[in-house]
Amino acid sequence: MRAIALIAAILFALASPARADDAGAAQDVIRAQEQAFGRDDAAAAYSYAAPAIRRIFPQAEIFMSMVQSQYAPVYRHKSFEFGEAQSEGDRIAQRVHIVDANGEAWEALYTLERQADGSLKITGCSLLKAGQSV
Repeated sequence: MRAIALIAAILFALASPARADDAGAAQDVIRAQEQAFGRDDAAAAYSYAAPAIRRIFPQAEIFMSMVQSQYAPVYRHKSFEFGEAQSEGDRIAQRVHIVDANGEAWEALYTLERQADGSLKITGCSLLKAGQSV
């Protein structure tokens, strides 16, 4: 998990600010998945996962169970606000400021990649309590 966070941090540091339309498209995907989590709609949430994630979690219910247990602040929260976005080619890194159900602050770094069909899919999410470092 730390390796993914480190890779995401490096991508974020090396990338340039995302174009407004890229950032908006990435935020739309992340928001749609976040809303699917809120409805407990495993199939919809899973539909935004990139192929590599779908290979690791081959069924929507397995994916949803992982999110519930390992990404509780993403699954259930009081607030979910977008921060800075960076892009490099077909990849976008999007920061999200989250306050979990218990009122604790978290920083998420979502990574997305444009697919052959033009859609954006989520390739990962690194989650740290606010104020911690990688």
